[in-house]
Amino acid sequence: MDYLSLIKHPIEQDLSDFVQLFNDSLTHNDGLLGSALTHIRQRGGKRMRPILILLMAKNFGRVSQVTQNAAVGLELLHTASLVHDDVVDESSERRGQASVNATYDNKVAVLVGDYILSTALLRVSLTDNQRVIQLLAELGRTLAAGEILQLSNIQNQDFSEDVYYQIINNKTAALFEGCAKIGALSAGASEEAIAAAAKFGQNIGMIFQIRDDIFDYFDSKEIGKPTGNDMVEGKLTLPVIYALNNSHLESMQTLARKVKNGTVNSDEIAVLVEFTKEQGGIEYAEQKMEEIGREARTFIDNYVREKAIKDALTAYLDYVIQRNY
Repeated sequence: MDYLSLIKHPIEQDLSDFVQLFNDSLTHNDGLLGSALTHIRQRGGKRMRPILILLMAKNFGRVSQVTQNAAVGLELLHTASLVHDDVVDESSERRGQASVNATYDNKVAVLVGDYILSTALLRVSLTDNQRVIQLLAELGRTLAAGEILQLSNIQNQDFSEDVYYQIINNKTAALFEGCAKIGALSAGASEEAIAAAAKFGQNIGMIFQIRDDIFDYFDSKEIGKPTGNDMVEGKLTLPVIYALNNSHLESMQTLARKVKNGTVNSDEIAVLVEFTKEQGGIEYAEQKMEEIGREARTFIDNYVREKAIKDALTAYLDYVIQRNY
């Protein structure tokens, strides 16, 4: 099934307008800055977050200039956070393309990230909507707090599912929650509907990150990162956390602590990856996605009336669960 075409169908023109506005915001005539921004624009992506904003606005009313400016502001905030994250994680790739810090250097990447963040604030100010501005500012704080929590958790010797969910809620789910909430808010939805939309977005984001984490246990050029890359960065995700807590094998827990200490080697990571698969870690994570997905479907059943949007949001949810890159 061509999920993406189905997802975009009700908002094709709105999405085209968004892309134009977003690209204009990431354009600069200056040499080095202009070059770096062009580098970032070229990786594009599937626009899953702004699509969610546009679909929510369309569901509860219409896509307005407030919606578009908020969508561009939020996507710029997300883009800035990725540029900074790559510096923090010392990542050389992003979506199969060289990261900004790898192409230029860390100094340039940090400053370019700052420029994009300021552009996000400028764009969201054009909504002239105090609540939207506040939501975006709070989201920026949440994303930063999530990154700091993840860094501090590397030193934590426990393998906690609760902490994992807290991290991905702050790092990823908060973004999707913000998208759904801002989309509904920009269209004048009721407080009850805005809260329901926010929960739907949070559920989508949790699923999105769990699926991303599952990718780390398989080798695929489409995904754009090597197998076990999270472990190289000191991160233990849901599949291996389940495997460790389900088996209580001391030898594997020792390897997991080496991941957190940054002393693990590639052979040991391969052992942990295989152990995770043998212990049913992948199946457990997929089961969690399905559970969260069932809760997300209740929003579509209760708050979406128009068939095209219902089909689009159902396809969106199915795609996030089933995607393979």
